[in-house]
Parts: sequence; C-alpha cells; structure tokens
Amino acid sequence: MFQAPSVFTRAPLPPATREPEPRREQKPTAAAPAPAQASPTAAKRRDPYFDNVKYLAIVLVAVAHAWEPVMDGSRATRALYMIVYTFHMPAFILISGYFSRTFDMSAPKVKRLITGVAVPYVLFETAYSLFKRYVDDSPDTSISLVDPLYLTWFLIALFIWRVTTPIWLTLRHPLPVALAIAMLASISPDIGDDLDLQRVFQFLPFFVLGLLMKPEHFQLVRRREVRLLALPLFAGALLFAYWIAPRMQLGWLYRANSAQEMDAPWWSGAVMSLALFGCALALTIGFLAWVPRRNMWFTVLGAGTICGYLLHGFLIKGAVYTGLFDRHTWLSGPAGLVIVSVVAAGAVTLMCSPPVARALKFATEPDMKWAFRKDPAKR
Repeated sequence: MFQAPSVFTRAPLPPATREPEPRREQKPTAAAPAPAQASPTAAKRRDPYFDNVKYLAIVLVAVAHAWEPVMDGSRATRALYMIVYTFHMPAFILISGYFSRTFDMSAPKVKRLITGVAVPYVLFETAYSLFKRYVDDSPDTSISLVDPLYLTWFLIALFIWRVTTPIWLTLRHPLPVALAIAMLASISPDIGDDLDLQRVFQFLPFFVLGLLMKPEHFQLVRRREVRLLALPLFAGALLFAYWIAPRMQLGWLYRANSAQEMDAPWWSGAVMSLALFGCALALTIGFLAWVPRRNMWFTVLGAGTICGYLLHGFLIKGAVYTGLFDRHTWLSGPAGLVIVSVVAAGAVTLMCSPPVARALKFATEPDMKWAFRKDPAKR
C-alpha cells in the first residue's frame, strides 16, 4: 500500500521516499546550516535521524502488510495492525513533505521528479500487474497506469503532491485547506479509483504538514519529555485499539474509499477524517520521539527504503497468490505471527541494503539524460 515512496520521496510511503538530491526528501539534514566555508562533502552529509526514521517506518509497513493475510481470528494482532496502520504511512508522508519543501518546478527538480517518481511508478505498476497476471493466474489483469495496483499508489500520490508543492507554500493557511479537501473527499463517492485520488486527497494533510515543518520542530519532538509522554500514549492506544478492533472497519485506515462506499453515514467521513488525523499525528509524534538520533547499524539502510517499499510487495503478494498462508494455517497462531513478522522485517531490511539499491538503480533512479534538454531555457 507507503508510499514511499526520496522515499518514500519515494513514499510508500510508504513509501518509503526519495528526496531531491541535496536534501533527498528524507535524507537531508535537519541540523543547523553549515558555515560558508564548509566543504561540499560536509554540506551533503546526511542526517542519521531521518535515515533511521525512514528505515523503521518501512519495516513497519512491511510487517503490517505481512500481518494482513494471517491476522483474522487474533484480536490482539488486529489491534496492533490498527495502531501501526494509523501512523506508519502518515509518518512516511510527513517526512516526504518535509524534504519536498524546496521543490519549485525548476528544471533539475522536475527531472528528479520524473526519474525518481514517475518512471519508477510506470515500471513497478507494470511489474505488479504482470506479477498478478502470471503468478496469481489472473490473465485478465490489465496494465493500467491510471489505476494503481497495491502499493504503487504512493508513487503517483507523491508525484501529485510534489507538483502541487508551490501552491501549498503560497497559501496563507495551507493545512486547514488540505484538511478541508480530505474531509470533502471522504464524503465524495464519485471521485472513483483513477490515480487512487481518494488516498491522494485523504492523506494530503500529512504531506502539507511536512512542508510546514522546520528543523526546530523535530528538535522539539525529540525532547525527553515527549519520549516519556509517548509511552502512556502508545499504551493507551493499544488498549483502545483492542477494544475497538471488532467494531471498526479497517477501510477507514486505508483512506481509499468514501464513507458512503463503506456503508457509513456521509457525515461520518468528515468526522473520521479529523479524528484519524489527530490520532495519526499523535502516534507519529510518539514514533518520531523514539527514533534514535545517532548512527545505528541500520542507518545506512535509510537511503534504500524506496527499494524496500517497492520490492517487499512481491514477497507478500507472492505468498498470498501461491496459497502459502492458506496451506499453513498455523501461521495465524502466536508463533506463526512472530515468524511472519521476523521474516518480513528481515526481508525488507535486505531489500534496503546498498547492494540492492545499486542493482535496482536503473529502475528507481535511472539516468535519463537522453530524455532531457541540456539547456531547458533554450527552445
């Protein structure tokens, strides 16, 4: 489903996301600007905190996707799934927005948008369609670039969000406008499935909030008091999720449909949009507060989260298409859920590794100099 993904600048989301090179939507540093005499290498140094955020977020995305086929019958797993789904993509999208702040439709950034988001979308949308057609024995599966399949929605959403960045940065009160759009989308069943616009609109407030974030906001989030408050926050969220798990439709968390399409009163769409935004924001802050600030063993993997995001879907869907979960029903038990979680986390970790990122660069960040004018200003 995160993006994305640049990670998620390539979001998801997931990500998972790719940012413009200097700041690489999640990689640039949130530290104070370097002195004028700083070396070019120092200027491009990545902030380990944001790479840590991206890696941990993509692990949550993969694990949550792995839980979907096996969580039926386990109220506790459903509750955990609801908590993770409440904030994992919002967190990824917020970081994507934060690293999209300088997008201005200039030629270099448009090139990166095309090669880092549009081209991967076309390639992986095609790949997932063919994968379903042949592995799931679904010959009628069409290759459609206007109807995103599975997790590719994040890339098309990120493309749309980035293209509209100058608009959001021009408005006096962009967040209330984005929230209004999300609320209207949630009560508009006629939007349809093209480009997954329901998700584009309903997740929009998190991207816009990311655009408004400043380095000092992340400094506030990482204060000791916030970390301590995050503990009872997640404990309370777990208890609430356990209580509401049998009563709430998961479709609210996916933000892919209007209230009417989920057989709910039209007004509930607007109410749930605001409620979920508040819950997602609180849990995202709690998550960001506990992400390590220093270099960790997994920090380097933050640069490859777009690969983890785009590849792990083949693993999850492959297991579903081949009937793995149907044949091994014990995977729905406590031990099986642990194994599924560990395998998903381990697999996505390998997929984010530098060797995989280098091998997949032709698809996630292709060199397409042949496709662009050397001097766009000249016609």
